[in-house]
Amino acid sequence: MEIDVLFKIAAVGLIAAVLNQILARAGKEEYTMLVTLAGMIAVIMLLLPSVRTLFETVRSVFGL
Repeated sequence: MEIDVLFKIAAVGLIAAVLNQILARAGKEEYTMLVTLAGMIAVIMLLLPSVRTLFETVRSVFGL
């Protein structure tokens, strides 16, 4: 896995954490779950190419 992907994941996590804290202190607890969910979806989208590469590698190793 490339190091820039890890930095992007960390950035998404930090942004989500800060937004969650801001929304919680503003009394908007119903939006904190949406921010967390959006952060998780963003991280999954960042990881999809790596997962695809992993499956292609496994497939080529086993000759499928």
